[in-house]
Amino acid sequence: MFTVGHSNRPIEEFLAMLAASGIELVCDIRSVVGSRRNPQFGRDELPRALEDAGLMYRRLEDLGGRRYTRVGEESINGAWRNRSFRAYADYMQTEPFARGVDELIRLAERQRTAIMCAEAVPWRCHRSLVGDALLVRGIEVVDIMSPTASRPHTLTSFARVEGERVWYPPEDDPA
Repeated sequence: MFTVGHSNRPIEEFLAMLAASGIELVCDIRSVVGSRRNPQFGRDELPRALEDAGLMYRRLEDLGGRRYTRVGEESINGAWRNRSFRAYADYMQTEPFARGVDELIRLAERQRTAIMCAEAVPWRCHRSLVGDALLVRGIEVVDIMSPTASRPHTLTSFARVEGERVWYPPEDDPA
């Protein structure tokens, strides 16, 4: 399994990144499909460009980012100082997230797959948390950085794991 961020790259460079890793299927895990600043990654444009390049496209809404935790609601993921990452880590504890990961794994069993979001680097994107969830399920994950560089995804240093469950407790939590 691979992860990739489209950033503001020209579509040709993005396609070259996918080709260099032998990607056959792109699973879009953006919450908002489309981009005003980068129309080449728009709702209609990206699937068309991928199809023209011989690649498949699939949107996985259950893995989309931009999740929210209500103000004052307790979180088991207090190690995340960034509220967006903490909210996504909370969402990772839900059935819809598990369903999305299961669907992603089923798709990847048939085709060489990359999950895609907008951020260029995985550590600024919720796909790093999805990568953690895949790792604990025994799936090898590689982060595509450029057409010529990729690196193995590693579990977030402060993650805790129990079976297929991943969470990020605050430092003072003995869990």
